[in-house]
Amino acid sequence: MKSDKRKDDFEFNKLAKRIRRQVGEAIADFGMIGEGDRVMVCLSGGKDSYGMLDVLSSLRVKSPVKFELIAVNLDQKQPGFPARVLPDYLSALGVPFRIVEQDTYSIVKRVIPEGKTMCSLCSRLRRGVLYRVASELGATKIALGHHRDDVLATFFLNLFHAGTLKAMPAKLLSDDGKHVVIRPLAYVAEDDLAAYAEAKAFPIIPCTLCGSQQNLQRKVVGRMLKEWEKTEPGRIQSILRAMTDVRPSQLLDRKLFDFMHLKPSPPQQNVIRFRELGEPLFAE
Repeated sequence: MKSDKRKDDFEFNKLAKRIRRQVGEAIADFGMIGEGDRVMVCLSGGKDSYGMLDVLSSLRVKSPVKFELIAVNLDQKQPGFPARVLPDYLSALGVPFRIVEQDTYSIVKRVIPEGKTMCSLCSRLRRGVLYRVASELGATKIALGHHRDDVLATFFLNLFHAGTLKAMPAKLLSDDGKHVVIRPLAYVAEDDLAAYAEAKAFPIIPCTLCGSQQNLQRKVVGRMLKEWEKTEPGRIQSILRAMTDVRPSQLLDRKLFDFMHLKPSPPQQNVIRFRELGEPLFAE
């Protein structure tokens, strides 16, 4: 039993180190957090946002850059929502937090017909509330818990169903220009976050809105990505890497590259250089 525990501890430490490294790389690559930032960590009660808060808390302690964290949960008044779970958890951690009560659940259930996708409206309502709260708290960054697989799923959903090459950016400016949204988990695999959450025994709160919809195209794409991960190791990472190395001249978007005025360069004159004896050395 002792050897098993040592092995488990070793595997968890390796996992935690990998996630911290990937989060640190994402923060550095996209300039997500700077000196004096007040980061509003959006905590849903799911494995991803718990993991994000945990890793950011760990990095904050060791980082030479000084920044604050404040956790914010939107209580959407879903039936059976365990209201004390997050306040008790955050109080025990000593993390500053705010619980915002807003009945977006009833609005979504009333507006969206039975069987239709609720995510879009729910997301818009939630985003509006979070932006308002960020202003009230003086938050300079809003951290969301979307991970690598969310980024890739969004890319393929847009590719398959919207005809656009677009994903979830790691950092973005809100439409009104007042808020900067960051996704520190952009490089982190969902399976790693699931294993991390299990090892840390986070008090997971299931979502009865999006979590109850089984036929979402996002879940279909998610299953496709998981199958690729099993049958074609390295493919997922290669696709993510491709998103960081875009070549507009090799695509078909005329807004990004001026194909219309593409012309060959004027031919260069051949210049013959000679040695001192008059023999040709080379031609340019």
